[in-house]
Amino acid sequence: MPDGDLIREIAARVEAFVRDVVVPYERDPRCGTHGPSDALVREMREKARAAGVLTPHILADGSHLTQRETAVVLIKSGLSPLGPLACNTMAPDEGNMYLLGKVASAEQKQRFLAPIQQGIARSAFFMTEPAEDGGAGSDPSMMKTVCRLDGNHWVINGRKAFITGADGAKVGIVMAKSDEGACMFLVDLPDPAIRIERILDTIDSSMPGGHAVVTIDNLRVSADQMLGAAGEGFKYAQVRLSPARLSHCMRWLGACIRAQEIAIAYACKREAFGKLLVDHEGVGFMLADNMIALKQAELMIDWCAGVLDTGSLGTVESSMAKVAVSEALMRIADNCVQVMGGTGVTGDTIVEQVFREVRAFRIYDGPTEVHKWSLAKKIKRDRLKAQA
Repeated sequence: MPDGDLIREIAARVEAFVRDVVVPYERDPRCGTHGPSDALVREMREKARAAGVLTPHILADGSHLTQRETAVVLIKSGLSPLGPLACNTMAPDEGNMYLLGKVASAEQKQRFLAPIQQGIARSAFFMTEPAEDGGAGSDPSMMKTVCRLDGNHWVINGRKAFITGADGAKVGIVMAKSDEGACMFLVDLPDPAIRIERILDTIDSSMPGGHAVVTIDNLRVSADQMLGAAGEGFKYAQVRLSPARLSHCMRWLGACIRAQEIAIAYACKREAFGKLLVDHEGVGFMLADNMIALKQAELMIDWCAGVLDTGSLGTVESSMAKVAVSEALMRIADNCVQVMGGTGVTGDTIVEQVFREVRAFRIYDGPTEVHKWSLAKKIKRDRLKAQA
């Protein structure tokens, strides 16, 4: 396992790269409403590869940093919304790499995982389904997409929604249900049986390919492309879920640290009513509240990461962390916009984008209310067990 000095050195290199190389790309016209273009991602990744910071959370020998070590690195990659894309620490690829590293066969790792780790292929995770179909959203048990065995192939049919990065992805992980239960399949993309109906116009704009609604029409997948065993799909989703949820917290914490820096710089140079904005109690207190909330978010991430590093699935802990961190980051981003006034709602800085991205994060990877409901059920179960 790497020592602390190495982790700090990796994190320092990532931070320097993001601040010096990636930040200037934030005004690049190739950043669109449906995310940065793949050409822009490739350009940044070539520079990250040359700087030795591509996929920095996975070492040269293929070993993965611990979750606590990953946090130190991913927070730095998040200092720009483009940083995770450049460094290959973005969602959904980071979570998909983690899942494949845990569950995929050696052959599957070579075919599907290696190109993602090398930063030459993007991936997509096909689980969520359209609400109008009554399909799976926060409740994955409502899954409508089905698969059936036909000889040595599986045939998959259904619709999916909010599939991040499906447009332009080279690797897909598709969830469907069989008679045995939920299953996961690895597929090469694009595939004519997976048709993108439309790219949704969403509040966030940091993910290449945006968020797509897709139709899966008689997709034939070789049996050796099933990830793990039939009926174990929800189990594998849990393997992916907690670390991926926490990684989101790490990256967006980095973005809010940067937003706070920008708001502080603005408040310390802009004058109103005879003094600097920061000297007005209403403004200075917002920045002070942010300072406290940033540290609380960092500590919550570190605590949950430590639980995951014990080998626990950390379902409860990651729910707690996701709620606490996403809600704290929303307050931080909102305060930064407020401190900067009219400038804060423009695209002149990334503060406005960070606000939008964090607002979406309160829903993605489980809305706050779903996590609280789950935690409330645990409180009830524990109480009844104690009384038994």
